[in-house]
Amino acid sequence: MTATIVLDHVGVVGHDLDAMAVLYERLGFTLTPRVPTAGGRIVNRCAMLRQGYLELMALAPGGASATLEQFLARHEGAHIIALSVDDLAATSIRLRHAGYDSPGVEQSERPVDAVRGGPLARFAHLAIPEQPEARIALIQHMSPELLWQPHLLTHQNHAIALDDVTLAVAAPMVTAERFSRLSGCAVVPDPAGGFALDLLRGKIRLLPPDASPALTIPAIVSVTLRTDDSNAAIARIMQQVSLAHRIDRNRLTVLPEAAGGLALHFRA
Repeated sequence: MTATIVLDHVGVVGHDLDAMAVLYERLGFTLTPRVPTAGGRIVNRCAMLRQGYLELMALAPGGASATLEQFLARHEGAHIIALSVDDLAATSIRLRHAGYDSPGVEQSERPVDAVRGGPLARFAHLAIPEQPEARIALIQHMSPELLWQPHLLTHQNHAIALDDVTLAVAAPMVTAERFSRLSGCAVVPDPAGGFALDLLRGKIRLLPPDASPALTIPAIVSVTLRTDDSNAAIARIMQQVSLAHRIDRNRLTVLPEAAGGLALHFRA
C-alpha cells in the first residue's frame, strides 16, 4: 500500500510567543489557546485552517530546547515543515528502501486547552534524518477532531487553506531530489525557476537563493494561504493596520517583518 502525503503545517519560531500572537491576530487570524508542548519546554498557538495550519512556537519561560535555540540562532521565522501521512508503517518501509534509516513510529500528545483541560491531542511521528534546509516532520494525526474544531476555522482574513511553502536553497535540483526521496512525491519544474514537490494536497517549492536575499540560505521564506473571498477581507485589514505589505495582481503579501520572519502570500 502506498501512503498518501499532504502539506500539514508550517512551524514559525520566535523569541516571544505573545508578540507573535499579537501580530497574527492583527492580521485577522483566530488562534488556538496557548499550550505547552515537548514536556512543557515549548509553548505554541496555532492558526487552524480548513486545510493545514500555521504553528507559532517559542520557548516556555525557563524552558530549554536545543532545536529551537538552534533555529533562533539563525533567525526568527519558519523552520519546520510538517507532512501528514496516512500510513506511517508503509512510509517507514519506503524510507528504508530509499536508503534512509528509520527508527520507527513514536507517539506523543499535548493538551488542546491548557487552562480548561480536557482531552489530549494525539500524534504519531516518524523520525527522519535532519535536513539542512528545514526540520521535516512526518506525522499522523490520531485525533484530528480535537485540533480542527469548527470555531477555530473561521478567520477575519478569510484564510481557508495552506497551499504551499517556499524555500530558498543554494542548489534547488539537489534539494528537490533529496526531498523527493523523503516524501515519495514527484518533482516538477516551478514557474519561478526552481522545482516543486507536488503533494496530494499542497506544494513545497524550492527556489534559487535570489528568492530571499534578506535571509541566510537555506531558509523557508514564505507560505501561500488561499482565501475564499478574493482577498477582500485581508485587503480591508491591511488598510486598517500599519503593517508592511504589497499587492500584486491577485496576491496580497504581508512582508516578513510584519509576520514573524516569513512572508505570507494571500491568494484569491
